[in-house]
Amino acid sequence: MRLLIQRVSEASVTIDRQVKSSIKKGLLLFIGIEESDTKEDIDFLCKKTVNLRIFDDENGVMNKSILDTNGDILVISQFTLHASTKKGNRPSYIKAAKPNISIPLYVEFCEKLIHSLGKGIKTGEFGADMQVQLINDGPVTIWIDSKIKE
Repeated sequence: MRLLIQRVSEASVTIDRQVKSSIKKGLLLFIGIEESDTKEDIDFLCKKTVNLRIFDDENGVMNKSILDTNGDILVISQFTLHASTKKGNRPSYIKAAKPNISIPLYVEFCEKLIHSLGKGIKTGEFGADMQVQLINDGPVTIWIDSKIKE
């Protein structure tokens, strides 16, 4: 399971010209799920996400987590995070899980994140053609793969 985390001043997702979800200060998470992902991957990434100290403290040092700032979270499914570009110029998405596996894991990830955060989150729509707008704050962008825990 892969996460691309962006600290944002604001973010929104639009589907069919209608804003589905929007947040102010917080985190925009793009999540990619592969066939081998499990509950352990979800637990690892949720814990890492809510405790990641990437918000400024009173001294301007990134020392606070989303829990400390009471910020918002927007989660967007993105199978292209598992793109392989080893051969040729057309990415392969063979490692990305099919919907019968990825949808339940996506839902479980979102539910675990709600529980870990102690409040609701916003989401896109799994499998939809989405337009995502954001103002990256910093910019701060972090990539985490649950299979690489070093």
